[in-house]
Amino acid sequence: VLGREHELKELQAELHQLTTQVADAQHQLDEARGQLHSLEQQRDTTQMELNQSHRLYLETQAQLSGKHTRLEQLRARRQTISTELDELEAQLEQTQADLLAARSRLHAALAEGEALDQQRAGLTGLRDANRVELERSRTAARSDHDQAHQIALRIQSMRSALASAQQRLERIQGQDSQLSARRAQLTASLAESEPPIQVLQHELAQQLSSRLQVEAELAQARARVEELEHGLRQLEQQRHGVEQRVQQDRTRLEQTRLHGQELKVRCQTLQEQITESGFETQALLDALLAEASEQDWQEQVDQITQKIQRLGAINLAAIDEYAEQSERKSYLDAQYADLNEALATLEEAIHKIDRETRARFKETFDKVSAGFQTMFPRLFGGGHAYLELTGDDLLNTGVTVMARPPGKRNSTIHLLSGGEKALTAVALVFAIFELNPAPFCMLDEVDAPLDEANVGRFCELVKAMSDRIQFIYITHNKATMEMAHQLTGVTMYEPGVSRLVAVDIDEAAALVAVDGKHDRAAPLGADGIERRRQETA
Repeated sequence: VLGREHELKELQAELHQLTTQVADAQHQLDEARGQLHSLEQQRDTTQMELNQSHRLYLETQAQLSGKHTRLEQLRARRQTISTELDELEAQLEQTQADLLAARSRLHAALAEGEALDQQRAGLTGLRDANRVELERSRTAARSDHDQAHQIALRIQSMRSALASAQQRLERIQGQDSQLSARRAQLTASLAESEPPIQVLQHELAQQLSSRLQVEAELAQARARVEELEHGLRQLEQQRHGVEQRVQQDRTRLEQTRLHGQELKVRCQTLQEQITESGFETQALLDALLAEASEQDWQEQVDQITQKIQRLGAINLAAIDEYAEQSERKSYLDAQYADLNEALATLEEAIHKIDRETRARFKETFDKVSAGFQTMFPRLFGGGHAYLELTGDDLLNTGVTVMARPPGKRNSTIHLLSGGEKALTAVALVFAIFELNPAPFCMLDEVDAPLDEANVGRFCELVKAMSDRIQFIYITHNKATMEMAHQLTGVTMYEPGVSRLVAVDIDEAAALVAVDGKHDRAAPLGADGIERRRQETA
């Protein structure tokens, strides 16, 4: 009993200890379950984050690819910009050189402006002197004009006097004529009537004295007229000289006025250029060196002018052109972006076409090779042949034809005879034709290089394929002609006359069978068949 009680106490202690351990284990189990639940939630969260990270990774990968593409574009753009920067630096250097040249021209213009101011002062004095001389010339011109007017009046009066003197002279000459006529009449009367001589002599003396008086007046009038004409010529010469002097004074005055106006315009232009340059004339004059000379500045101006002439014309529309080119650059950049996008689309389309081309080429090649492997033994009565690619790239590879007729071990197709090469080519062409057959097939002298055995196999193949394809062929071989159903040829029925003849072989055979007079073994030919057909008809 004591032992059992002791054992019970130990068992109770052990049970209490185990209960405590169970409670601790239960507590640990609860904690573990909580941790497991939290870990499961954390696992789900982590899985979601992992999925999101994977999706973000894929998006980032796509963006990275786009960034790489963009980086290549930016590199190309950087290269372009670098080139443009080099060009702009060169233009900047050129602009700085032009600025220095412009400053030099400005200093030269300032010096020239000062010289022009001095010249303007001298020209102003010259203008005043010219004005005084002009007034004096105008006064002299007016006096000369008045004098010329008076001379013209005198000339007019002299011309009137000359006209009256000429009228008097004409009248005296008329009187002289009348007196001469009268004297002749009196002389005749004297001879006829013989009047008293004293009366007639007295009248003659009177007439003679009148005539002498008239001649004296006429001589005076002529002298007066000559004097007036001489005076008129002198006055004309004086008037002409006065007019020449007036014209010379007017010419000098006009030249002086034009020169002064030109200097004024040049001064205004230089002043406007200095103002537009942002400088003041007085400040430039103050900054001008004291030892500056007009000759030195003129030489510099000439040198700068020569440099400017070597540079060529200045583009005054550069700003507008720059704006226009900037707008065009923006447009070209947009076009470049569109072209890049279109290029990417085209490249994608090209890749797609390449994939489809490779697939279709491979499929077509396999079919043609299989057809070639089938056709070759049928045409050669054995042997084997196949097609082989020369490279791995299906878009750029070549095709090698491998053919070995029965009984030969050739390493290349070039060791075959002409007929074997032709029959191999026929096998390859028929294999390609079988890939996509057409309702009609035209053959031109295909059997020409073949021997009789190969012609027979060729005819059998054509006959076997004629169930689904209609063959039209040109030939001179009798075996091939015997296989045909219709013959069409050219015959000379009469000497010198050719015509086309069409013959149905089945109908011709029936005609030959009906007519027993003819030998069945002898070939009739196209002419005989045509004649037989006409006779039967």
